[in-house]
Amino acid sequence: MEKIKIERLRELDEKTLRRLVEVYMRGYEGLEEYGGEGEDYARKYILWCWKRAPDGFFVAKAGNEIVGFIVCDRDWFSKYEGRVVGAIHEFVVDKSWQGKGIGKKLLKTCIDFLSKHNDRIELWVGEKNESAMKLYERHGFRKIGKSGIWVRMIRDGQNL
Repeated sequence: MEKIKIERLRELDEKTLRRLVEVYMRGYEGLEEYGGEGEDYARKYILWCWKRAPDGFFVAKAGNEIVGFIVCDRDWFSKYEGRVVGAIHEFVVDKSWQGKGIGKKLLKTCIDFLSKHNDRIELWVGEKNESAMKLYERHGFRKIGKSGIWVRMIRDGQNL
């Protein structure tokens, strides 16, 4: 397997955006209820993520090809916490690259980034996305609530 490198996304040009949309769409194959709203939605959502947290937008690359990404927001106001926390807005690995440790590397990068600024990290994950929840739990997250098809998970300061 090619060496995977994790790096901060420096610019979001049209070619990169197209690849991120591809990764997003392929990453949610089989879990469409959580990310299968279509390419137009994916495009708008990725642009929103880029505007929201450009300094916390990390990509996983195999050579020069983006195979996954994570968006880490250190200034998210959580209505559940009533304060600013770290948040993971999006985290996806291309289906053909899953199971190779890429998600673990991306998540570790995000936790390291957010823990410099926040004493709590929150995220939402689809209730049927068991493999993602297990990954989060292995990295110190715990389930704390549910809304519809989404499970809220947090990671506290003592875990950071």
